[in-house]
Amino acid sequence: MRTTAVGAIALVLVAGAGWALLDQDNTAAAMPPLPSVQAAHPLVRDVTEWDDYIGRFAPSKTVEVRPRVSGAITRIYFRDGDTVRKGQPLFQVDPRPYRAALAGAQADVASAQSALALAKSDYDRVAGLTGDEAVAASEIDQLRTRVRSATAALAAAQARRRERALDMEFTTVRAPISGKISDRRVDAGNLVSGDNNANATLLTTINAVNPIYFTFDASEALFLKTQRDRAESKTPAAVQVRLQDEADYRWKGKLDFTDNGLDPRSGTIRVRAVLANPDGFLTPGMFGNMRLADSGTVKAMLVPDDAIQSDQARKIVLTVGKDGMVAAKPVELGPMIGGLRVIRAGLTAKDRVVISNYQAAVAGSKVATRRGQIIADPHAAPAPTGPSEPVAAQATLAN
Repeated sequence: MRTTAVGAIALVLVAGAGWALLDQDNTAAAMPPLPSVQAAHPLVRDVTEWDDYIGRFAPSKTVEVRPRVSGAITRIYFRDGDTVRKGQPLFQVDPRPYRAALAGAQADVASAQSALALAKSDYDRVAGLTGDEAVAASEIDQLRTRVRSATAALAAAQARRRERALDMEFTTVRAPISGKISDRRVDAGNLVSGDNNANATLLTTINAVNPIYFTFDASEALFLKTQRDRAESKTPAAVQVRLQDEADYRWKGKLDFTDNGLDPRSGTIRVRAVLANPDGFLTPGMFGNMRLADSGTVKAMLVPDDAIQSDQARKIVLTVGKDGMVAAKPVELGPMIGGLRVIRAGLTAKDRVVISNYQAAVAGSKVATRRGQIIADPHAAPAPTGPSEPVAAQATLAN
């Protein structure tokens, strides 16, 4: 009986231990494993933030070519659309009438010089006489007056000769500036008027395109910043422009002018940038997209754009604490760069951001983390801009 009792007790103990082990296994099987996500610290890089504007190219100089003398056009020295140099002949007005007028003016000068020489000779001959040979003072005064009149007549004749020489020079219409010329408005054989005023015949126009201007309307904030930079003697802000069929901002320039007043209806001001255009490819009137580095180079935190989630009107980023708990942090967004989104505020460089398996990470839950890394792709195309974009529409990695 004693042996039987001891065996029964041992059997009960073994059954109890087995039941406890079985219960623990059931409990472990009932709890699912923690979801696994990758977490990484935000990528901290120096970036240059750009603001986007749309503007139009304009010539740095433009001149309407008009004749300064009247007559018939006898020759044209350029082809439509040529690039011309300052002083290059463009049109020839018939010079024969003006050559004849110049010859007449030169003859008048010669005649006036002869009259002056005779008057001086007569005066010099009697001015030094004394005694019985002396002449009356009134006669001397008359001779002196003749000298003065002859001198004035010579000056007038010389002025008319210079005027006729200018007319002769103006018969060759030359380019007043270097640039790209338009088509001719008058063919050879036509009479043109050169009244030295706005009624003179328009022959053609010339646009100086190197350098070339890019004009756009900017906000009051940009105007204030430009004024403060000028007061601090800072260098003009750099601009980059791309054309409608280009993907890269290949045209470089700088701001050089702001208008003297803001438009009270729109709150904008006309601003101008100047760009080098040595080959004349950029043409006045073309549209372009310009970005302006008015924010300068800043230290920015970058996270994948997929890591940004919407919580009603807020933008949030999920982070993981040291205890594995997920927390949602409201953030202020910046522009896209290299496939990553700039975070202006809401994160620190020590935060661990969830960068994978976003659907498994819920604020307030616990997750298992694997170490990840955030890498910028310098070849990623910029995200399209829209009305909901932040202040700086674009950004690039600083060199």
